[in-house]
Amino acid sequence: MKKILLTMVGGLALAASAQQVTVVSNARLLNGVEGPAYYPVLSSTGNQLLFASGEAYGLKLYDFNDNVVTRISDEKGAGIDAKFNAAGDVYYVTQRVSDNRLVYRTGMRYDHATAKSEVVLEAQHGYVRPEVGTRDNGFRGAKKSLAAKAGGTSVCVQGSVLYITTGGVTKEYTPVPSYAGYLWPSLSPDGKKVAFFAAGKGIVVTDLQGKVLAMLGKYEMPCWYSNDYLVAQNATDDGHQFTSSQIMLIKADGSFKTHLTSATSMAMQPTSAAGKIVYTTIDGLLYQMTINITE
Repeated sequence: MKKILLTMVGGLALAASAQQVTVVSNARLLNGVEGPAYYPVLSSTGNQLLFASGEAYGLKLYDFNDNVVTRISDEKGAGIDAKFNAAGDVYYVTQRVSDNRLVYRTGMRYDHATAKSEVVLEAQHGYVRPEVGTRDNGFRGAKKSLAAKAGGTSVCVQGSVLYITTGGVTKEYTPVPSYAGYLWPSLSPDGKKVAFFAAGKGIVVTDLQGKVLAMLGKYEMPCWYSNDYLVAQNATDDGHQFTSSQIMLIKADGSFKTHLTSATSMAMQPTSAAGKIVYTTIDGLLYQMTINITE
């Protein structure tokens, strides 16, 4: 696909109506330092960034304060579904193909204090999904799981089931029908709302009892910008490749939405925390954006 670079004008007002969103800054990250980078994930403080690197999508960590990139894992797929926990440790999944061609997945935890990884969920055939929590993370597996620490709230999806754990009790919900299943669950910063993507339906926001609060449209990869707003990817394709992709800002109640990048920017896979928005492009170029919302 022809390379399309994103160009933005700082301070560009993007929305009318009662709300106005201004892009304050938008700049390349790790320019000339790293090769193509995908699946970025910010820590809750916004001081660190996970991303997938290389043909195998290995996992790396960038520290904004130290301006240092650390290689966490070269294992295949380690960077695709990695998540920080509240303490700054990293939970990720590695996979290997056995001699009989079965895929085995292992739940790993990278300790930020020791800079070492350890196995926390032994390899198993079948799915292993990250469970993201307000206190700690865990994994939900096809045969064995690792629960997030009791006392907090955590979310996970598998198939067309949304798992919400509060106070150590896990309940299953199917807020909307979706034959192809759910993806990308996340908790709002205050831990009171859940957002996820339902195939064929788009982004769904629920409360902690699985009650649908809003349907936000057929956007992908939702991430909470604040308790009231989410950022998401709005992409189109021709069945073979992307034809456009942009980053959207959407109010959690569905009352407002606007684009943060143009459709031709090929911007995708947004993550957000502490007032920062980071995303990549189809060519793997990382960008960091800040915005201002006037209501």
